[in-house]
Amino acid sequence: MDSWTPPPLWRAEPGWLNTASYGLPPEPAWSALQVALADWRGGRTSWEGWQQTTDRARGLFADLIGVDAADVAVGAQVSQLLAPVAAALPDGATVLVPDVEFRSNVYPWAVHEDRGVTVRTAPLDGFVTAIGPGLDVVAFSLVQSANGAVADYPAIVAAARSAGAMVVIDATQGCGWLPFDASLADVVAAGAYKWLMSPRGTGFVYMSPAVRERTRPIMAGWYAAEDNLGSFFGMPLRLAKDARAFDLSPAWFSWIATAEALEVISAIGVSRIHDWDVGLANRFLTGLGQPPGNSAIVTVTIPDAAERLAAAGIRASVRAGRVRAAFHIYTTVADVDAAVAALS
Repeated sequence: MDSWTPPPLWRAEPGWLNTASYGLPPEPAWSALQVALADWRGGRTSWEGWQQTTDRARGLFADLIGVDAADVAVGAQVSQLLAPVAAALPDGATVLVPDVEFRSNVYPWAVHEDRGVTVRTAPLDGFVTAIGPGLDVVAFSLVQSANGAVADYPAIVAAARSAGAMVVIDATQGCGWLPFDASLADVVAAGAYKWLMSPRGTGFVYMSPAVRERTRPIMAGWYAAEDNLGSFFGMPLRLAKDARAFDLSPAWFSWIATAEALEVISAIGVSRIHDWDVGLANRFLTGLGQPPGNSAIVTVTIPDAAERLAAAGIRASVRAGRVRAAFHIYTTVADVDAAVAALS
């Protein structure tokens, strides 16, 4: 880690090491949300200004992952964003996922079992070698929720292309701290309430034009119209000609905060956030006698971990003595050192 420190834009209480569960809002996001809620409470404004923040967030997210905003749809959660893509698979299709993949990128495919869609799993170690002929989709998380493992993205894409398979990514645990080029994939979905530090209920999906051409926007509503503010009633069907056809009508207040949170990430830069987050994660690992890694999410097995962390006021995820700690832009060196002391 260098001498750079994050700007004082958060009010995190000491000991929050659980961004892999949910992120904490920067002050501009929190303040904008309070203003909007007060306007709502008093009926002081119309809703059109609130919904405009959705397109601002869309553009910021597109810049963040290196794609055109016209190829990004907005929604609420990863499983909902992937549902139209899964519904467009041909009968009898085969999908490969890691055996520890979070279910938001498993169940959307698995529910089509009745029409012959098969979901195969492969161990995370050696996942690339499991990719071969006969696959229609290779779906995986950019960063695994369970253990923080960072996917070998270029190698997986290359293997999937050789097999003629579509590449679908859940980037929820990577977007916001891990730089990557989404355009290498066919579909990239991300929930915004973790590393993008937004309220729960906002999410994005990049869909390549080739994927959109063969996918029906099965949840199309008024917001998916080409001119969604020009007319609200009746036929004919006039869907947007780009990814907006897959938009879900936005939950206004969550999007107001999401746009502001993405502005903060854009101003700081994902590369800078990556270095800070991974630097803190490695300080934690080496403090516990573990080798450094390449992820902002790390796991260690410590006896009585839950009790030790609770006594020190450290909030992290603990399952059967296995600690999952997640380090983000508002995490401090003091947070890390307190966690190391508690677990040593």
